[in-house]
Amino acid sequence: MAKLPSYLAMHVPLLDLGEQYRGLGDSIREAINDVLASGRFILGPKVAAFEKAICAYCNMPNAVGVSSGTDALLAILMALGIGRGDAVITTPYTFFATAGCVARVGARPLFADIDPETYNIRPSAVQECIEKNCRMNSNGEWTTRNGEKVRAIIPVHLFGLCCEMEALREVTQHYRLVLIEDAAQAIGAEFPFGERIAKAGTMGEVGFFSFYPSKNLGAAGDAGMIVCRDEELAKKLRTFREHGMEPRYFHHVIGGNFRLDEIQAAILAVKLPYLEKWAAARRAAADFYSSEFVRVGLTERIAAPCEPYRNRGLTNHHVYHQYVIRTPMRDALREHLTKCEVETAIYYPLGLHEQKCFAYLGCKKGDFPEAERAARETLALPIYPEISREAQRYVIDSIAEFHN
Repeated sequence: MAKLPSYLAMHVPLLDLGEQYRGLGDSIREAINDVLASGRFILGPKVAAFEKAICAYCNMPNAVGVSSGTDALLAILMALGIGRGDAVITTPYTFFATAGCVARVGARPLFADIDPETYNIRPSAVQECIEKNCRMNSNGEWTTRNGEKVRAIIPVHLFGLCCEMEALREVTQHYRLVLIEDAAQAIGAEFPFGERIAKAGTMGEVGFFSFYPSKNLGAAGDAGMIVCRDEELAKKLRTFREHGMEPRYFHHVIGGNFRLDEIQAAILAVKLPYLEKWAAARRAAADFYSSEFVRVGLTERIAAPCEPYRNRGLTNHHVYHQYVIRTPMRDALREHLTKCEVETAIYYPLGLHEQKCFAYLGCKKGDFPEAERAARETLALPIYPEISREAQRYVIDSIAEFHN
């Protein structure tokens, strides 16, 4: 393919929230004005209504609104009593907060490598992690070589695709561990869990979401949500989100300031009814990208996202928080796309085991080869519900120009 003429160049952002706001602006401003007029800004009726709406959407009995996805995980770990002397298994290929929260409560993060196609934690690698690095004590508990008790597994439904939850559930049951779902990037994603179609966040003991502005359901700032079936755990979580206070000014435990703002809840409640429509638009955009890779003959050079659950009766088999491709020439391709004014992103440039702050864990380069290879080779292309086919075609043609 010849070089694209300069007059065909266009700017394609990685994400554009402007169109979404233009369509919902009046409703959002009205919701914000309601909050301002009410004088209730923290844990008021808007938060309660949004929690109820999330319960209905996820088919879960309990939802607890919190200040961010990060604080959601912190509150969960605290409510479960996970801290010093404990260890938690998670993926080395995800956003820092997952392992960072484990370390913040004093527990040790343990890593298990990812599947090279889905980029999600591999259930067999979790089992290998336990068998290789841990031993069972006289109480039937699994402990690390340093004596920490292995308490939980945190799978991350990365980029909008659910992990292999049935296999992970078998692992947690076998080793008697708690299953905490990091569904920060995957609200609405579905998985064929046993005889039911389950949504991300609803298959473990507890799950959580992030409503960071760039998420599929985004606030106008930080916000998060925890969902669980156990009433007692939900009660604990509500206590922990308010400094461990129950009743007011009586503190039986040390919690944190993890409360969801009333204004953010009001904005999210306006957006929630559109989430399924937006997810469908993201899938349509992903399908177009994949068909365009076929059109320009790049399927042997570019690995498109994996869709393992596509033909298993699911609507939201993938909700495409990100559309992530893979190529050994990632950095050069990204430089070319930048020159073409196509915005891209690298999620994530280092495995968590390679981060300086986790050097104390004693991991070394090569310990998790699939995570390291993904960090070298993956690239997120622009995707959002309103992206035009013209813009997507330009992105693909720019990629083809680079390769040809």
